[in-house]
Amino acid sequence: MTSQKSSLEPPGDLQAPEPTELPDPPKHSRRTILSAVGALAVLGLGTTVLGEGLLNPPSSTEDGNFDGETLEFLIPLASGGGTDTWARFIGTELTNYVPGRPGFAPVNEAGGEGISGTNKFSRSAKDDGTEILVGTASTVVPWVLGRTAVKYSFENLQPVVVNGTGGVIYARTEAGVNGIQDLINRDKPLEFGGISATGLDITTLVAFDLLEADVTSTFGFEGRGPVNLALQRGEIDLDYQTTSAYGSAIEGIAKEGKATVLMSFGQLDGSGEVVRDPNFPDVPTVPEAYEQLHGKKPSGEKFEAYKTLLGLTYTYQKGLWVPEKTPEKAVTLLRESSEKLGADKDFQAKAAKVLGGYPLVADADMADRVRAAYTVSSSVRSYVKDLLESKYNIHVE
Repeated sequence: MTSQKSSLEPPGDLQAPEPTELPDPPKHSRRTILSAVGALAVLGLGTTVLGEGLLNPPSSTEDGNFDGETLEFLIPLASGGGTDTWARFIGTELTNYVPGRPGFAPVNEAGGEGISGTNKFSRSAKDDGTEILVGTASTVVPWVLGRTAVKYSFENLQPVVVNGTGGVIYARTEAGVNGIQDLINRDKPLEFGGISATGLDITTLVAFDLLEADVTSTFGFEGRGPVNLALQRGEIDLDYQTTSAYGSAIEGIAKEGKATVLMSFGQLDGSGEVVRDPNFPDVPTVPEAYEQLHGKKPSGEKFEAYKTLLGLTYTYQKGLWVPEKTPEKAVTLLRESSEKLGADKDFQAKAAKVLGGYPLVADADMADRVRAAYTVSSSVRSYVKDLLESKYNIHVE
């Protein structure tokens, strides 16, 4: 059999050409090499900056618009409580007034009586106006007391909007209390029912000390509702309730003659003086009660401590705060949006129950008033801690 040549072989006498060697490329000078490296470095830097700009665009909060942003509220207490309800209501409504209509994300960080979540915010919150702390008396009082667990300071935060509450102190009539004069010169002290001396109760304890009332205290109740029931059963003699609970807890038994409303805590006015609570215009304030008992106006460190705590735990009890370095434009935008929200009649109607009849405050002078209220002197701190130690055997850690 005759073999066939492969079609891949060259026909006839044609031979594949020998491979030709290419000449070596010319050697680059040192200047050429350095120029090329420099050009690549510039190109790389430009790509990096452009890439970061695309992946992390600057926040829109500085230009007066929160479009595409989300307002994250850090709520340092458990869901379902009064502070949580307040924060979720305010946040849902506020986003409708902020230019750009940002989203709303409430985040509960419960633990340590509100201290843990507030510490976290102080440590790591973004300062562009999108991360907001919900402040309340539960987190303010530990700061006033200088507890070692507290790593935050309200002096390093900026207030956006505040909202207050009020309350009244009342007594069991069968304990022999028919008026303010029955708080002193007693054969047997009146018994006050409390939750915790280092919580909201502290303002009431300072009021009793200011008035020089004959009062002893029992703590450990799980809430003001149980305290109210204990008073009706005759187990304690004195209680206080906030404005929102007045109708259900006090009004009925006062009309029946079973309880006597003694005084309201009052409110701080713009100059830092105590005035009557607009929700209790006919009820004397704690300073007015002092004047009835002692024939002169109150003064001195006890009165200064009372006014300080009144502002922190009642007049400006709840609020929204942002980090100190948040851009001014972002803070101003949030404040102005909050002020518009608070002035809206439809909002006021919806908010009547949640806000307890007290306005959202975010006017132009609000920050200065709040700053003044949240400036706690060393003498006030010392007095409050000494009161807890000497009268209630509570040593603040």
